[in-house]
Amino acid sequence: MRVLVTGGAGYIGAHACKALLKAGHEVVSLDNCYRGHAAAMDRLMPLAAGRLSFIKADICDEPMMQRVLRERSPDAVMHFAALAYVGESVDQPLLYYRNNVQGMMTLLEACRLAKTPRFVFSSSCATYGQPPSDMIPVPEHCPQAPMSPYGYTKLVGERLLADFAEAQARAGVTFGYTCLRYFNVCGSDREGIIGEDHTPETHLIPVVIQAALGRRSSVAIFGTDYPTPDGTCIRDYVHVEDLADAHIAAMNAIKDKTASAYNLGIGKGYSVRQIIEVVRKVSGRDFKVVEEPRRAGDPPAVFADPTKINRELGWRARVTDLSEIIASAYRWMEKHPKGYAS
Repeated sequence: MRVLVTGGAGYIGAHACKALLKAGHEVVSLDNCYRGHAAAMDRLMPLAAGRLSFIKADICDEPMMQRVLRERSPDAVMHFAALAYVGESVDQPLLYYRNNVQGMMTLLEACRLAKTPRFVFSSSCATYGQPPSDMIPVPEHCPQAPMSPYGYTKLVGERLLADFAEAQARAGVTFGYTCLRYFNVCGSDREGIIGEDHTPETHLIPVVIQAALGRRSSVAIFGTDYPTPDGTCIRDYVHVEDLADAHIAAMNAIKDKTASAYNLGIGKGYSVRQIIEVVRKVSGRDFKVVEEPRRAGDPPAVFADPTKINRELGWRARVTDLSEIIASAYRWMEKHPKGYAS
């Protein structure tokens, strides 16, 4: 298939491009490089054998998106292009609604004109907000009640897709879609070709690794008195390569009038203290840990119930050992102290 990957130069998008290339697909990667890295595409070119092209463009650019969809005529779209910092979305909600919602509308209009038949949407567990304690592990039927503008933009994206699909069906146009709600994405390409490079970096695993590498003075634990085995929050961590494979499984399963949503996670959680201790073990280095009060809105434990995607798509996370997850991230960050600029 020919696949358009929006946000293809970003962390998850680049790993999806690599997985698609390895599966034999032709990839059109599109990214405005606001937080993505064109260098990631350069690193993938030797794998592509002419099957990868990169377009620097913004998904909110309506004429450009319509031209790309018309000229490239993709068999499927994987839509990753989004801003994704919860705190930033609270401070700059208009930025998030413009990029994540207006961008989705612009992209879907281009898909309508090009009659694109398949669409895989990068959604988020942030659409659930704080799940009730009796719905953990979190199933897909958990009420969606976002607690941030970021979470709302993802939920609006899901609603846009549902309404768009119904309109396409009424018009007699072939279209199907799948929404993938991630939990915590982590790790890096285990071949070391591409990796995680965020500015600013807010994700727990790379933040702890930065401390181990001496690039941060300390790591903060926010709350040590939660009702969990070691008193710290527990979260589900899915390796980015498994995540990319899930997108391909979802794309391959889409048929006309498909309208699906799946949670993506490993089905169990690791605590903040476990992350810290495994980083110490993998790196062989110690670093300062500071205990801080709880942050408002942090639930004690949240992890996915992946039963539905296991059953319907045959997808299961393969990288579930925390040491292997962290080692892949550590190797990349150690060798690339300035990310793709190294």
